[in-house]
Amino acid sequence: MTMTAAGNQAMPTSSARWVQLILGIVGMVAIANLQYGWTLFVNPIDAKFHWGKATIQVAFTLFVLAETWLVPFEGYLVDRFGPRVLVAVAGVLVGVAWWINAGATFPIMLYMGGVVGGVGAGIVYGTSVDNALKWFPDHRGLAAGLTAAAFGAGSALTIVPIASMISHRGYEAAFVSFGIGQGIAVILAALLMRAPRAGDVPDVGKSGVEQSSRDFTPLEMLKTPPFWLLYVMMTMLAMGGLMATAQVGPIAGDYQVAKVPVSLFGLTMAALPFALSLDRILNGVTRPFFRWVSDHIGRENTMFIAFGLEGLGILLLITFAHVPVLFVVFSGLVFFAWGEIYSLFPAACGDLFGRKFATTN
Repeated sequence: MTMTAAGNQAMPTSSARWVQLILGIVGMVAIANLQYGWTLFVNPIDAKFHWGKATIQVAFTLFVLAETWLVPFEGYLVDRFGPRVLVAVAGVLVGVAWWINAGATFPIMLYMGGVVGGVGAGIVYGTSVDNALKWFPDHRGLAAGLTAAAFGAGSALTIVPIASMISHRGYEAAFVSFGIGQGIAVILAALLMRAPRAGDVPDVGKSGVEQSSRDFTPLEMLKTPPFWLLYVMMTMLAMGGLMATAQVGPIAGDYQVAKVPVSLFGLTMAALPFALSLDRILNGVTRPFFRWVSDHIGRENTMFIAFGLEGLGILLLITFAHVPVLFVVFSGLVFFAWGEIYSLFPAACGDLFGRKFATTN
């Protein structure tokens, strides 16, 4: 903190916004397994109850719906009351969700866990990205990219421990242990989160992309064609990526490559955990990478390149999934080419519609 000559008022140093960015990243890492670790639980649950994979995956569908469709309402609450309380509540929901999953003896209980976890994850995700955009109006792409990268890559280090715990202690123990840890991490991050106040952030300077000088309210934004174009584009891109997120484990099992050893980059692992670890890393790396690209060549040009890679990646994966090493490589390509939507679209939204209502928008 520094003191101004006039009025002796304390002004935050530039480190304040980096602290806020780190808090958002911690929260994102903590919730990543709710989405990206789910595929590890599908087969063990089915093996115990024989509900069928399609029935079990309804829980993931409900999770995604709750994670996404409630974000505008949650964003409104964050814009009005600030991030601290909302994110703390989300931490409780995150822990409770996996506790519900651990004790589920009927599909409806899994569905309940999916909804509760989706609400919690949506609050953390929306608030963290929004806070990053608000604290870094001069580097929206970078801030959104780093924050979104934490969600994409956050589960990379825990994929093997979760798989190991499921194997040795059962999926119930994994749900409880990691659920509690994730919830506590979110709550601790929430305690220090806050929205920027006057003087906390710099004025938006000249950048490589056009940025709106006006702050659109949500209703004003909904009346603009660019918003609906972005909405349809992101929905279509998310469908392919979420399909891979939920089904890569069952796909590996169906093609009988899950336990086949694969050697890449000097490492040898079974194909499924290798693919899951690589997928999460690439899904994180892609977000700041394509953010950097978009700051230099524009959001639209970057989207054209990334979306083309995504279509190619999906085609290659479904064609060569029966070859273990190609299963690993092409699943990685799918995750690399779709994860960038979580940095490009929030940055584009901030560019087009301003900062003040960024969470709700």
